[in-house]
Amino acid sequence: MGAGKTTVAGLLGDAWGVPVRDTDTDIEAAEGRSISDIFVDDGEDHFRVLEAAAVAEALADHDGVLALGGGAVLDERTRRLLAGHRVVFLRVGLSDAVKRVGLGVGRPLLLGNVRSRIKGLLDERTPVYEAVARHVVDTDGRTPEEVAADVRRLLEEGA
Repeated sequence: MGAGKTTVAGLLGDAWGVPVRDTDTDIEAAEGRSISDIFVDDGEDHFRVLEAAAVAEALADHDGVLALGGGAVLDERTRRLLAGHRVVFLRVGLSDAVKRVGLGVGRPLLLGNVRSRIKGLLDERTPVYEAVARHVVDTDGRTPEEVAADVRRLLEEGA
């Protein structure tokens, strides 16, 4: 959350001339409502089912850059599907994440104390992200263009 996944994905897609897809956008389009509305109306568990299906579909039929929602890799099936792909974790620290998401408007997992909720999510999810990713790129204090350049270098070198 706040790492710049969607922005960096767009920059990479432009640089490589490939399509870009964001699973959160796919879910909103399929459901005809926002992620926030899905959380409020149907709960996080329902959203996670939709998310796992959206990721599986995108991995099966999308040939380009794919941005996943921040909680997508919490699903074990999704982690297994990602195993054969070049996954990059855009790591963001607490301070930068808080600055980037502001008061968390439109982010259902941030209801309440935003800083505390982000810290909890980072603490919970970072080990999972690191286990799934082939590469880790730090985003703190950097522009999306700088982050995208690092991702390009890592993936183009085949490291």
